[in-house]
Amino acid sequence: MSIDDYAGGVGRGAASLLLCNHDTDFPDWAGRDLATAGYTGQILARDGAVSSDVLERQLPLIDRRPALVTITMGGNDLLATYGDSAAARSVIDRVAATGDAILSRLRALAADCRVIITTVYDPSDGTGDVPAAGLPAWTDASRLVAELNQALTALANRHGAAVADVHRRFLGHGTAAGDPAQSDPRPTNRGLWYCGVIEPNAWGAAEIRRAWWDSLAGTIDSARS
Repeated sequence: MSIDDYAGGVGRGAASLLLCNHDTDFPDWAGRDLATAGYTGQILARDGAVSSDVLERQLPLIDRRPALVTITMGGNDLLATYGDSAAARSVIDRVAATGDAILSRLRALAADCRVIITTVYDPSDGTGDVPAAGLPAWTDASRLVAELNQALTALANRHGAAVADVHRRFLGHGTAAGDPAQSDPRPTNRGLWYCGVIEPNAWGAAEIRRAWWDSLAGTIDSARS
């Protein structure tokens, strides 16, 4: 959800846009990014990573005292259990426990670090079925995504983190808008925010960035002033 890979290349993913807007694509966001506010950043997210990778492989790469961290995790953990609802619920518990370890470590690095936990979207738009994905429908899928997001929200509340509700923002922009399995990172249909079923395309990446920005609720401008 954070990476550049499926949004059209370097600089076009959600984390990249938050750090430095792509003005030619999103002119209305010119100047509304962390770089303009004087921040530098690291993008540590990796394709296919699960929550344990965030803890064990990504956090150790932080090379300075962080002022702001965005976290996207849990979706790949859940996807690995596709079709097995009991296994999925166990994974949700594991994601929550791993999240506690991640947030505790971040607070140890910088007690005043602002953290944004991101909810996980549902490309089926609540149906549990993406016909073009080549997978059988999973009737419990949307309910389990909701349970995962409840766990992520509770995690944020325990650790004083903000929540970016990407799940809510993306509703209606998957199967209801078109074919989320399509492969174009910049489809002509700007209401379709997915490619490759589970990845945000360029328009989806921009909306994740918007969700993070909204979660900051003016604190960037306050910090700049």
